[in-house]
Amino acid sequence: MTDHSVVDPERVGVDPHRLDVLLRRIRLEVEHGPLPSAQVAVARGGRLVAFETWGDAGPHTRYVLQSVGRSIVAGVVWKLLGEGLLHLDEQVASIIPEFAPNGKETVTVEQVLTHTAGFPFAPLGYPKMLDREQRLAAFGRWRLDTPPGSRFQFHLTAAAWLIAEFVERRTGLPFADYLHERIARPLGLSSIELGVPVERQPGTLAPMTATDRTDDTQEPDPWGPWYLSDPRVLAAGEPSHALVATAADVALYFQALEHSGLWKPEAVADGTRIRLTQLPHGEQIYGGGGNRRTSMGLFVTVAGPDAGSGLPSTGSSSLFGSAGAAYQLGFMDPESGLSFACLSNGYPLAGYDHSRRGTALLTNIANLAADLVR
Repeated sequence: MTDHSVVDPERVGVDPHRLDVLLRRIRLEVEHGPLPSAQVAVARGGRLVAFETWGDAGPHTRYVLQSVGRSIVAGVVWKLLGEGLLHLDEQVASIIPEFAPNGKETVTVEQVLTHTAGFPFAPLGYPKMLDREQRLAAFGRWRLDTPPGSRFQFHLTAAAWLIAEFVERRTGLPFADYLHERIARPLGLSSIELGVPVERQPGTLAPMTATDRTDDTQEPDPWGPWYLSDPRVLAAGEPSHALVATAADVALYFQALEHSGLWKPEAVADGTRIRLTQLPHGEQIYGGGGNRRTSMGLFVTVAGPDAGSGLPSTGSSSLFGSAGAAYQLGFMDPESGLSFACLSNGYPLAGYDHSRRGTALLTNIANLAADLVR
């Protein structure tokens, strides 16, 4: 079971002065900035060296992880790959025959995991997502925008729905149950959960809060992150964004990939090996554009040569993880052994903050966090 106690940072080689600067920088955005709350955790050597919460939240408050949760979804896939229950060269249709129509029979598992499968905007909304038969019917209706393997473009929700079905076909457990029974519970990371029932959400989850509302007539964009502000949609458990957890359990999850023995080391190494380095296609609001290339492992972004997609440039090129809308980040640096999670419930009404200040804020926090080891 994971030890959640916080140890002296010097005990595990984390510079306490740099750590203090990082924590003060994040706290500033709550006490004198737009964030209603923030929660941050830093870990190394399997131990927490910091776990702080500021604002309208407490240490047991959980946050909607958005894209930060993809690293946890990736870990589920790596476990199946390491156990021989899933193979990268398999065609998706051989696992999920319902997926095959409309020319999708050649799509492979690896293409799904690297966002090159060709259907980035395949629809599956609420309430259809609640019913497995309706999900499978939706898979069959999905159509290709580009030939499989020809374009790197984030499949924001489609890829994770297929991953969830991979898990159920190969283990017999729904994704949420597998995550709980085979990963979260054995590791003692009890805050990690997918599909939190509506009645358990109030008082336990930090509610999504607008950071830039100027009057009561302004409404948030219902697309993008704000669709999870509906408790029913969050409870439906869309795998790529609806995971919830504390920052401590996110940071300790990354440590568990290396220290727990739950994963085969070669599976984690293969999962974080760079498969491509490109500018992601599409609009910025959907993860595209920008001036830095993104490197992809298996369902995680890797710093690589450009440190794109919100990852820090002060860590190693093998650092992996994901930034999440709007002011969130989680990563692990295998070379330094440091893991980091910063979570918040503050969101602009547009869902994302691509302003110069917003981009700089996440960049500054990321670079301070990756630079904590002497």
